Formats: sequence, structure tokens, C-alpha cells
Amino acid sequence: MADTNKSKQFFTVARVFFLLIVIPLSLMAILIANGIFKLGVTIKEGAVNVLDQKSQQEIKMRAVNTADEVAGFLNERRKDLLVATIIPNTEAAFKQFVRENQKPLWVREDGKVHQILSYLYTEMGLTDQSGNELIRIVNGEAIAKEKLINVGKPANTIDKTENYFVRAKALKRGEVYVSHVHGWYVNRTDFEKGKRFKGYIRFATPVFDQQGFSGVLTLALDYRHLAAFTDHLVPTQTGHVFEAEVGTPTGNYAYMVDNRGLVISHPYDYHIAGLNPDGTPVAALTEKNSAEMSPKGMAVLDFNLLGFLDPNLPKVHQDAVLGKSGLQIYKFAGHTKLVAYAPIKFYSRDYPAPVGFGWIGMGLDVEKYNELAVQTSRKIEKEAQSWTTTIIVILVLSVILLFLILALLARGVSRSIASDVPVEAQEAGKSYDDDDEEDDR
Repeated sequence: MADTNKSKQFFTVARVFFLLIVIPLSLMAILIANGIFKLGVTIKEGAVNVLDQKSQQEIKMRAVNTADEVAGFLNERRKDLLVATIIPNTEAAFKQFVRENQKPLWVREDGKVHQILSYLYTEMGLTDQSGNELIRIVNGEAIAKEKLINVGKPANTIDKTENYFVRAKALKRGEVYVSHVHGWYVNRTDFEKGKRFKGYIRFATPVFDQQGFSGVLTLALDYRHLAAFTDHLVPTQTGHVFEAEVGTPTGNYAYMVDNRGLVISHPYDYHIAGLNPDGTPVAALTEKNSAEMSPKGMAVLDFNLLGFLDPNLPKVHQDAVLGKSGLQIYKFAGHTKLVAYAPIKFYSRDYPAPVGFGWIGMGLDVEKYNELAVQTSRKIEKEAQSWTTTIIVILVLSVILLFLILALLARGVSRSIASDVPVEAQEAGKSYDDDDEEDDR
């Protein structure tokens, strides 16, 4: 009977410890584990949206900053031309001016990428009042007198169509004519063989003497210095990478569009508006000619005509020409793209407000971006699951340890209670139990 009482005392104490310690601890652990799991799910679900919004705004701000840098660059070139009007009209002075205006360029030569100092201006020239060249500097060197031409006739110019002399002659003192980008078109086949678009932007201003208009002064800006603002830029990365999109296609790249809607800088040069050998512009891609042009590797992009690819493409240009920056989603080459665009606020008679020179576009491949966001959310989920597993393991070990401690404590308490009960009380209890058994019989 004593063993039965001890057993009852042990289980009574055990139940008390179980109710007071094990159950609350277990419930608390379950709540903590559940909270961590729910927190992981919430963070995972919110990660894509938070990253998406953050990335969109960062790319938009980068587009705005790049557009402002281009505008500043073009304004400096205009100032250079006006400064050049006060230097002596000699070959030596002109050569010095060209050679003093250089800027670093990243180039690939012999399979290696390195930086060089390159002339900002591939040409500098001065004409008389009839368009006859008096001085022409090309790549830092003077052209012989017998090779000078009359640029008053567009057919005599580099691309056989330039009318900058007539345009500049009509301007007032201090006004500057700025052309669009001029250059020979590069098709896809030639591009993939390593050929790159080369061109220039012509700056021209009238010059005067005591008798009045005396000629036109010109600078031809090397196109590569303009394209460098976007060619080596990856919207989702800091810094610059030489032809990053061509070397390692990511779908994330920057490009430049002029005020007409034509692409003038792009990682893939066969999208850049260029000229045929006869000086006529290569036709832009349209719904009607795409089947004919694409197999030839000819794909000049005019945003006004790209509605057949996605209706939002013309909308980007329509918004940008109003001087607005923004974000737009569109489809291009089978990919969903997010573009951040910002106007290039360089204004002149040829580039009036609000459109100005054109706009900068920064495209982000949405699928690849979402893939990155999903990877991040999966990492968060994995961390949450890891913490949940750790909590469960700790809980199981804690319960086992508590049961062991509980058994030892309960046994000790039971013994303590038994030792405190007098022997007479135990005998009386035994006699009481015997009487109960006889009554039952």
C-alpha cells in the first residue's frame, strides 16, 4: 500500500510540474516558431514589391541624372564653338584648339579594352561667305589647301546631304546650329563581326567682320563621346562596363533617342539610325517592312513606328517629347521591359523645348529582374524555415530534458513527503484501508 501511495504522490507531482512548466513552455515555443514562419512569409511576399519599387525609382533617377549629364556635355560643346570664334583664324591656332580638347574613351584594340585620350572634335573648319573652306582640321591635322571644298553645296559634304552652311548663315551672332547625328549605317552582320557605328554631330555658327557676315565656323563632335554616356552603362549596376550588354547580355541597358524618335545610341548598333552609301537615311523598321528588313540585319528603331511591337513604345516617346520623365512597361523582342526615361534638356533653335535634344531610356528586363527578386524571397523563406526547424529541435530537446528533470524532482518531492509522515499515521492509514476492504466484502 505504501508503494501505491508513493506512486500516486509521484504522478500527482508530475502532473503539477507538467501543467505549470511543460505546457506553457511548449505553447510559447509553438507561438514563437509560428511567428517566425509568418514573418518570413510576410517579408518574402513584400520583398518583390519593395525591391521592385526601389529599383524602379533608382533607375528613373539614374535616367534623369544621365540625361542631365548629356545636356551639360552638349552645352559645353556649344560654348567651345563660341569660344573658338575669338581665336586667330590660322591653321596653327585651330590645330592647337582641337588638340587641347580631348577626353578619355574606352576602346577595344587587338582584343584588349583600354582607355585612350581622344579628340572631342574630329573636324574643325572655317568657310568664307560663299561656303568655300578656308581652313579644315581633321583628326588634329590640317587639310591641304588644294583639297578644300565648297560646303555651301550639300553634295560636297561628307555624307552628301549636309546643309549646315545654309542653316548657320541664317543665324544671328552667338546662335549655334546643331545637327542630328550623322554616320553610315552598320547592319547586324557587320556589327557581329566587330564593326561599330561612327559618326558626328555638327556644330556651326556664323562669324562676322566689319563688313558683316564673313563665313561659318564649325566643329564636328566625335559621336563616340556622346554614345559613351549610355554604351557602357548597366541600369542595375553602379559604375560602367565596356559594352556590357554585348559581352554578357542581361536585357538591362541604356540607350538614347533624339527629338525625332530615332535611336542614336544603343548597345546593338544596328538599331541606330544611319545613312546608306548614297547619303539617304536607312528606312526605320515598320510593320510593313519588318519581314524584309530583319533578314538583312537592318533594324533601325523609330519609336513613332514601333506600335506594331507594343502600343506603349510610341507612348514613351510621346511623353518624353513633352519634357516628362517616367516609367513604362512594354514588350520588345519577346521580353517584357520596364523603361525609365528622361528628357535631355539641351535646347536650341534646332532642338526646341520641351523635347530638347531627345531622351535617355534605361531598360530593365522584367522577367530577369523578377527572377532575382524571387531568388531573394526564396533566401528569406529558407532562413525562416531554418529558424523554425531550429526552434522545433530546441523545443523537443527541452521537453525531453524537462521530463528528466521532472522525474527527478517528482521522485525527490515524493520521498520528502513520505519521510515527513509519522509511522503511526502510516499504520493508521493502512488500518483504515483494511477496514474499507472488509466493508467491501
